[in-house]
Amino acid sequence: MKPLSVLRVTVLAMLAGSLLSGCAAVDRLKNIGQAPPLSEVDNPTARPGYKPVQMPMPAAQPASYNPNSLWRNGSRAFFKDQRAHQVGDLLTVQVNITDKAIIANETQRSRDTKEDSGIDNFFGKSKVPIVNSAVPTRIFTSDSSTSLDGKGSVNRSEALQTNVAAVVTQVLPNGNLVVDGRQEIRVNFEIRELIVAGIVRPEDIQSDNTIDSSKIAQARIAYGGRGQITDVQQPRYGSQVLDVILPF
Repeated sequence: MKPLSVLRVTVLAMLAGSLLSGCAAVDRLKNIGQAPPLSEVDNPTARPGYKPVQMPMPAAQPASYNPNSLWRNGSRAFFKDQRAHQVGDLLTVQVNITDKAIIANETQRSRDTKEDSGIDNFFGKSKVPIVNSAVPTRIFTSDSSTSLDGKGSVNRSEALQTNVAAVVTQVLPNGNLVVDGRQEIRVNFEIRELIVAGIVRPEDIQSDNTIDSSKIAQARIAYGGRGQITDVQQPRYGSQVLDVILPF
């Protein structure tokens, strides 16, 4: 890329970053001296970009009853089950994440190569005709040496233990439940947000209407925050733009 093109891209990126920073700055100016506002409680299915979950489903099995019996085949309890089973029901998700990974890799590689090519005579003669010069004993000579010593290590430890209530937003044809939970906690000028979403089996829901996060399929769990502390910890928009476009 030409230097002029690089400069042009840099200027455009800085202008875009300035515009984004300006929009964010306006919002921050409005909240000077005030705590960050909490999000409104809304319908998860009405959020922009929401799409119902579609998964391969078996054929629906109609409910059957035995003659002269109050018991329905496939029922999990004689009395009404208090666990979540339909749209709008609530259940408690026990987020219990304890991950630890230690990885160490080392690669070593070396190679020495030497090429040597020559001739002793020219059709039985020690000199080249016409030019009457000696035949070169070495026409091509090449030496190469390469080596590689690469090391890498990962030492990661994460732990998150908390509970969050989720609402059933969809019941799939096979009976599995699509759940969505969101929790916001404001402490002084910092908001901590926990988001949980995924698909659960009714059989995995405990009798106290709770479910462990490890039993949620397609789980989406996010824990973060926003506010003054988070804002200070983030690099400025200009620095983020330069980190993306600078080649060094």
